[in-house]
Amino acid sequence: MSAARTADAVETAVVTAPPTDLAAPRRRRQRRRDAPIALRATAHVLLIGGVVVALAPFVWMVATSFKQPQDVFTPTPGLLPTDARTGQWAGTFANYLQVLDLGGFAVALLNSVIVAVVLIPGKLLLDALAAYAFARIPFPGRDALFLVVLATIMVPGIALLIPKVFVTQELGMGDSLAGVIVPSLVSAFDIFLLRQFFLTLPGELEEAAMIDGAGRLRIFWSVALPLAKPALAVVTITSFIFHWNELLWPLVILSDQDAYTLPLALQALAAGRVAQPHLVMAGAVIAVMPVIGIFLVFGRRILDGIQLTGLKS
Repeated sequence: MSAARTADAVETAVVTAPPTDLAAPRRRRQRRRDAPIALRATAHVLLIGGVVVALAPFVWMVATSFKQPQDVFTPTPGLLPTDARTGQWAGTFANYLQVLDLGGFAVALLNSVIVAVVLIPGKLLLDALAAYAFARIPFPGRDALFLVVLATIMVPGIALLIPKVFVTQELGMGDSLAGVIVPSLVSAFDIFLLRQFFLTLPGELEEAAMIDGAGRLRIFWSVALPLAKPALAVVTITSFIFHWNELLWPLVILSDQDAYTLPLALQALAAGRVAQPHLVMAGAVIAVMPVIGIFLVFGRRILDGIQLTGLKS
């Protein structure tokens, strides 16, 4: 009798999983095949047109960077640098060497590398620490303070420009790379993004670490950070792209050409008294290559990290 009741209880407790619709992907493929050919053709044409519009300026920039001055200032310039008499390729890498030999451009490239190498790790560490505190450490006024941090996102950056200049100069960091790096070490948006990810971490992991004797800093370094790699990758790569291309803040805080970053050097080259578009384009290609390389290598990780962070938040 007892065995029968136990069997009945087990049978009652069993919950059958809802049937999986294995035919759903097949139906979606069928709908795509059944879509009107004209509609699909129109979509492909629009997509190809968008790609052409997006790539045309870049292709023109790269092509112009290989041209001789006489090929740039001709009344009917062509896309590729070709000899007018023979029609053969007449491109040259001399423009790139000339740009690097120009006073200040190679130094500006080195300054941009220094800014990126120092700024990105420091920014990542400070933003992650703040985000972890807002997400996992209870303290009085935590939510109110986080709302203040969020409110700074709504303030236009241009409105904070003059106060940032005054504070930076008062701290003795004006006209130096430190003045470019330090004010950018914290980002409210990155804190928000990382906090949303830290909120999804299971509390059981922290409890287990505390039982093993780990403190908050050890939990942050050994538990939270490794699990937050997708969000950290997004913050790292997007921050690099933004600060590598940043023009306004270095333009305001720097006056010494020896401290110029790459965007400032390009702006100075383009604003020269003698028009040299072939050199400007060569400098622009040098400036954009690290960004393109990083996106080609880590672009999939950016998209995956954004999707994962969005789904978990």
